[in-house]
Amino acid sequence: MRSRIVGVPTGALLVTASMLGATMALAGAAKLPPADIQTNFFTGQPFTASTPSGVKFTMVFAPEGKMTRQPVGKGGAKGNGTWKLSDDGFCTSWKGAKPNCYTLVAAGQNKWSVMKGSAAMATWSK
Repeated sequence: MRSRIVGVPTGALLVTASMLGATMALAGAAKLPPADIQTNFFTGQPFTASTPSGVKFTMVFAPEGKMTRQPVGKGGAKGNGTWKLSDDGFCTSWKGAKPNCYTLVAAGQNKWSVMKGSAAMATWSK
């Protein structure tokens, strides 16, 4: 006999469980140390960032602490700002926005998840 939560469709429970499992897997993944983030991404070479909603950007983090983003396709806004390493990741400050700090965790071959706490904010790929 299947148990069912009253008023919640079974499909919704499966989707929620799947999303929770993916979030827990990312939270348990090894964080990339700040020095490795700098060596791999903050070199002045472009890489791709994708938001959870599918908006893509070409990102460039220059070694001296400046950064730019250029939308690829529709959506997103061009921007520039500054970055710095933190104790467990990095922080960014986009022009006109408050600073935010993130960690970076492996998310597959040549893919990394940009995490703010337990929430995936973007995926970086090379």
